[in-house]
Amino acid sequence: MNDTICALATAAGGAIGTIRISGSHALEILSHIFQGSGDVQSYPANTIHFGRIISNNQIIDEVLVSIFRAPHSYTGEDTVEISCHGSRYILNKVLELLVQQGCRMANPGEYTMRAYLNGKMDLSQAEAVADLIASSNKAAHQMAMSQLRGQFSSELSQLREQLLRLTSLLELELDFSDHEELEFADRSELLSIANKINNRVTVLAQSFETGQALKKGIPVAIVGKTNVGKSTLLNKLIRDDRAIVSSVHGTTRDTIEDVIDINGVTFRFIDTAGIRQTTDEVEQIGIFRTYAAIEKAKIVLWIIDATPSEEETKDILKLTKDKSLVIIMNKIDITPIKKTCLSTIPELKDIPLIDISAKKGVNIDKLEQAIFESANIPELSEQDIIVSSARQYQSLVKAHENLSRVLSGLESGLSGDLISEDLRLVLDDLADITGQGRIVPNEVLGNIFSHFCVGK
Repeated sequence: MNDTICALATAAGGAIGTIRISGSHALEILSHIFQGSGDVQSYPANTIHFGRIISNNQIIDEVLVSIFRAPHSYTGEDTVEISCHGSRYILNKVLELLVQQGCRMANPGEYTMRAYLNGKMDLSQAEAVADLIASSNKAAHQMAMSQLRGQFSSELSQLREQLLRLTSLLELELDFSDHEELEFADRSELLSIANKINNRVTVLAQSFETGQALKKGIPVAIVGKTNVGKSTLLNKLIRDDRAIVSSVHGTTRDTIEDVIDINGVTFRFIDTAGIRQTTDEVEQIGIFRTYAAIEKAKIVLWIIDATPSEEETKDILKLTKDKSLVIIMNKIDITPIKKTCLSTIPELKDIPLIDISAKKGVNIDKLEQAIFESANIPELSEQDIIVSSARQYQSLVKAHENLSRVLSGLESGLSGDLISEDLRLVLDDLADITGQGRIVPNEVLGNIFSHFCVGK
């Protein structure tokens, strides 16, 4: 933390590159390589200055430097940002000069880690920084912004206040247990408070599945017999000739993946090998991978171009019993299929049926809307709290387990001191999420911030 660090904060190859310096000697180090107006070390906070980067009396580049002084900077330290031309030579030369003057090259995520250690943000907000940078759709962006703005932290703070009230009531009961004339909150009231806290913790933990889907994309498997139009549909959805289309049965021998954005949510489409009986060893491997793709998928698109057999229907329903299934009746431009042909199968009555022509692009918009609705993604705003970190999820699961013991203890009339111990564990579990009020081990911090990009 005593080192002054530097790193390229923008991707190389652009018209402009930004180099970030942070630490107590940031301005002093800058003064050795920057030639501008006045004394560099006396530059006021929140100002921008034009000048030149100089090396051995030679001009490396004309630049702008932005000055941020502690504690009012991203890291909470004196910080300088040098904006220069994006030439790789210029950027590398400036970094080389900074290192020569006493800077150290920053580790991945070190700026954000310093922001956390200096109290500029908590751990959940720090993790949201990485999610914000990696966000590839509107929903993931909103989820990250909610955490970055402290919505999750505020929620956890409220839960901790309620837990502290529970703890204080129990400890007060213990301190004055020999005064029978005094009245305390009865166990039914304590049980009600603990139940409300546990319900909220459970909801937060359950949001992790949605958070992972928004971050990584929702997997959608396209399945069906050979030559029903699976690859044609994939190409139409992604607006590209990604998969080989042929009238020959068994053309697709492996899974093919690509992504599209529907209503601000990323979906990962997987075109699979057609399911049929075959003696072709390679095709059999592809069919095996089809079953694996169905297992991993959240949504399955079952494409048919004729009335399916009872055996095929039974197999698909068995494979997709825990999935969202959408039935697609393809090739309506050639052989329209009457929906009544499926209405006689009771298991299919509540499953969405979309008739399309993948080749002509008919009703693709309706199919996309059906896919989006099948994902069951709630409409999100920046006020909604969705947990996306596995570390946060694990802490919430532990909190739920310890709260379950609290509830059991209250229901069975367990001694208050034993219940208080479990309550303290819950408080620790929630504190682990934000890192506030807890000493976070260095290996935990290293694991969190090592996944960040250099310069952030």
